[in-house]
Amino acid sequence: MKYAIQAQTALDRLDQALLSLNKIVKAGKQKEAIQFMEQGPLKERFEELQNIITISQTNNMGSRGVENIRPL
Repeated sequence: MKYAIQAQTALDRLDQALLSLNKIVKAGKQKEAIQFMEQGPLKERFEELQNIITISQTNNMGSRGVENIRPL
């Protein structure tokens, strides 16, 4: 459940960053848009989401925080 909440929060923040990027592009500010993507909030949001996904794939813990070693 905690993973789902974290993932949804990260997706919501990414969506907000994409909306901001859309506004920058519509305003015709290409240099600012590139900086926003490569060094700014959009890059940070992608990294945040990527970290959440990576951690969820490497963490082999069960619901009680005990390592889940038996097959399903």
